[in-house]
Amino acid sequence: MLDATDYTPRLRSLYRETIKPAMKEEFGYANDLMIPRLDKIVLNIGAGAESVRDSKKAKSAQEDLTRIAGQQAVVTRAKRSIAGFRVREDMPLGAKVTLRSDRMYEFLDRLITVALPRVRDFRGVKGTAFDGRGNYAMGIKEHIVFPEIDYDKVDEVWGMDIIICTTAKTDAEAKALLKHFNMPFNS
Repeated sequence: MLDATDYTPRLRSLYRETIKPAMKEEFGYANDLMIPRLDKIVLNIGAGAESVRDSKKAKSAQEDLTRIAGQQAVVTRAKRSIAGFRVREDMPLGAKVTLRSDRMYEFLDRLITVALPRVRDFRGVKGTAFDGRGNYAMGIKEHIVFPEIDYDKVDEVWGMDIIICTTAKTDAEAKALLKHFNMPFNS
């Protein structure tokens, strides 16, 4: 019988067994600590104008994000009032969650193998969305592509930001790392 402590996510063991040696050979790192690895994945849903009219929208976004991440999401609030947008200070505007360790690898696995193929007219993700420091940012227009979300119970379809943070020093290293994880880049 498997104990909970014996479980290792599929992508984590793939990283240890095949990706690390391949990256070391490809870039000629002097030691294993120089090899880039995933640091964290940050998920964000901005409820925006809908949450200004109805404060329950941010709570709904938080519940959906918690279901997707498998970890409690935090409601994001306005830092200052903006009269033109009818936003008051401390008003709930969306939700965010930061994934690390096993949950991060599990989410990345579900993103690559299940959610992205379910996106309508999917042709791959942009290969140029790196920030210059080895982090990758992407957006999904509909959060309902994740299997944890029951389409019939959704009151609002949210857009979602996904930021994959790595320890890579350059974009080329980060892109190579994500390619080894089978991230479907279109270029």
